[in-house]
Amino acid sequence: MVPDPPRELREVVAAVRSGTASAEEETRGILDRIERFDPGLNAFHEVFAEEALAAAREIDRRVAAGDDPGPLAGAVIAVKDNIATTLGRTTCSSRMLESWRSPFNATCVERLLAAGAIVVGKTNLDEFAMGSSGEHCAWGPVRNPWDPERVPGGSSAGSAAAVAAGLCHAALGSDTGGSIRQPAAFTGCVGLKPSYGRVSRYGLVAFGSSLDQVGPLTRSVADAALLLEVIGGNDRLDSTSAATDVAGIAAAAESGTGRLDGVRVGLPSEYLSDSNHPAVNESVRAAAAAMERLGATLVEVHLPLTEIGISTYYVIAPAEASSNLARFDGIRYGRRAEPRAGEDLESIYARSRGEGFGAEVQRRIMIGTYVLSAGYYDAYYRRALQVRRLIGEEFARAFTACDVLLGPTAPTPAFKLGSQRDPLSMYLCDVYTVNAPIAGICGVSVPGGFVEEDGKPLPMGLQLQAPAFAEGGLLRAAACLETALGRCPLAC
Repeated sequence: MVPDPPRELREVVAAVRSGTASAEEETRGILDRIERFDPGLNAFHEVFAEEALAAAREIDRRVAAGDDPGPLAGAVIAVKDNIATTLGRTTCSSRMLESWRSPFNATCVERLLAAGAIVVGKTNLDEFAMGSSGEHCAWGPVRNPWDPERVPGGSSAGSAAAVAAGLCHAALGSDTGGSIRQPAAFTGCVGLKPSYGRVSRYGLVAFGSSLDQVGPLTRSVADAALLLEVIGGNDRLDSTSAATDVAGIAAAAESGTGRLDGVRVGLPSEYLSDSNHPAVNESVRAAAAAMERLGATLVEVHLPLTEIGISTYYVIAPAEASSNLARFDGIRYGRRAEPRAGEDLESIYARSRGEGFGAEVQRRIMIGTYVLSAGYYDAYYRRALQVRRLIGEEFARAFTACDVLLGPTAPTPAFKLGSQRDPLSMYLCDVYTVNAPIAGICGVSVPGGFVEEDGKPLPMGLQLQAPAFAEGGLLRAAACLETALGRCPLAC
């Protein structure tokens, strides 16, 4: 018997808070679905069944006692396994950290728990968040619920697959170059990358410190906005956390069921490339027409540095990764290779890192070490930082002519497992997502329809981008587009 599909997050929260539904029963329903569907998807690395049920019973007790259990009471949330939790392990889907248990929760997790959310488990990802497919995981690849022979995208692969299959009400992911938005597009979810500094990075295992940002994957824009209000806001534990107000973002998204009069929507010509899948370009044009019917004004804009973003990102991000991952040497942190007789410390370091890190992580560490090395720093890293400034300025100019930018999230629908063996081909999957973190702006992917491949429907994603800390307007426009185009159903 197939377990019933779960209700959407806000519906569950309203029912639990009013006492018309039981958090325990809602959680049991989710756990039943995980037991049935996850073996074929590999979305979860760990599931906290008993702990989740205990948390749900405590919420039901508080509701019965007349207490306020919080704005996310009864919401069952999955957490990407590069976000620290005291429950279970925090492995980053790497052998390097396969046994590591965090003594603290990340700030975003603490805020979820304080709001009454139930953490159901940790989701698999591309190792240390380095990948665009969900294939680079020490525990095996994550599979797309729409077609298990295809990738769910990455690096927040497990989080996206879990949401798309109804194995949680929502999930947390992290986005360094598109790792929330691209898997959201491949699986038919809503994926929000907040502005840099909007959500605390305390407790997020660092990949690229100037790029990383935690954000939600959900089934609706309004759910994403509600989660952002809970996890966002200033945090004294993160010096890069911005002192900006997150209140009103959820209300802005909920107002996005009407018209877009006065909203200027920019259509970058560079985003409608001939190298895109034809159905992707068609979905962007259909979305633009839908937004125009709702009263928006379409504006042609130009972002000529779009294609330069990939090479810029793959200098800056590996450079920061090389520095951040230097601590995992088997001595201070991480898996230690078994010492051999007469072996010196340098050899133990090398073997520990060689055995602990997968091929893609090793590749990016080597790239980062190279671009930071003497003689190459100016030619690569310094130049990439200069281009980064130009990309930021290019977005700033575009936003003088428009309020949001519309385009595809990815150039193609989900591709087959093992089909992208050339790393460069994989990197090009992020062509439309890398520039937002480079510039520090916000972006969201919403479902944009389906294309049929091999007799199976595959979701496509539409991306909206807005200036830094303009999530209210971004999510209002995204909600209007969602209403016009319809939501994506569950894959299972």
